[in-house]
Amino acid sequence: MKNFLGFVSFVLIVGGISGLLADHLWGLHVFGFVRFLVPADHQTVGYFAMIGLGVLLALGAALLDRLGDGD
Repeated sequence: MKNFLGFVSFVLIVGGISGLLADHLWGLHVFGFVRFLVPADHQTVGYFAMIGLGVLLALGAALLDRLGDGD
């Protein structure tokens, strides 16, 4: 489960950062499919929300990793 959370958090964080860069600097999307997760009128807010959700999932994966090591 922690590997899956780590992968999803990586995709969300990198996709959100590349979406922000694509909107404001140039048009290159690293993960092109994440642009379909964000509404067309709220791209900047949506990409920041994706980054925040990715960070929360990464923290959850780290917590699962820490709890698993104690057993």
